[in-house]
Amino acid sequence: MGAQQLPLRDIHLPEAIGWWPPAIGWWILVILTPLFFWFVFWLYKRITRKTAVKTAKKILQNIKQDNEGDIDTLIALSELLRRVAISQAPRDEVASLTGKAWLEYLEKTVEGNPFTQGVGKVFADIHYQKQVTTDLDIATVIQLCETWLKAQK
Repeated sequence: MGAQQLPLRDIHLPEAIGWWPPAIGWWILVILTPLFFWFVFWLYKRITRKTAVKTAKKILQNIKQDNEGDIDTLIALSELLRRVAISQAPRDEVASLTGKAWLEYLEKTVEGNPFTQGVGKVFADIHYQKQVTTDLDIATVIQLCETWLKAQK
């Protein structure tokens, strides 16, 4: 029999692959991409938070060593607490706090009432004073700041 007489059919191509349903790799990519970005954001927040507290502790040690017992020491402590608080919490919640509201915010993480009733109440209006009151123990205020920094997460 010759090639012309054989009952052969022409080559049939398979159907084109459809776009749905996607392969398993695409499903994994769709799930892992948002998780990856969430993890990077979470890690960034965690690192910056811990960095702020670590840096604040070093600055506090410098303030402690250079303690002259004057108004500038208390202002530096107040600014340090404010910077750490702004780095820890949303800026719009903390940056505008002053006076009693600021002291109440500081007391959220420490036991007792050392800011509204104790030596910490000096932070309510320290920027508006010209000199330190004579009965204020700055070492106690520095110790209170150390306690507050240790309580930060």
